[in-house]
Amino acid sequence: MTQVILTGFLICRSLDESDRVAALLPDHIRATRAEPGCLVFEVLRSMADPVRFAVREVFACRADFDAHLQRIRQSPWARATRGIPRDYMLTDSAGQRRFILPGAEAE
Repeated sequence: MTQVILTGFLICRSLDESDRVAALLPDHIRATRAEPGCLVFEVLRSMADPVRFAVREVFACRADFDAHLQRIRQSPWARATRGIPRDYMLTDSAGQRRFILPGAEAE
């Protein structure tokens, strides 16, 4: 099985918005790291540009990554961060490509 790696940025539109994101992160990180197949889950707020968060996720396989996406779809994290721009790249057995969070296309 091929690992699935997501890297990129969550880019808030204001310091208030980024502070709300930062407040939600501990629970989101804890829940995601407890998921089956989660090998790495890091979300780091930029010191130089505090509205940007660097994201790095590594899942053991596509099924584990898809289960993660399904879990977060109705989570407090998803509701609170819906509409916040993301710039993600996904690397898996098909190569590397831009990744748009499911449901974000309509935003």
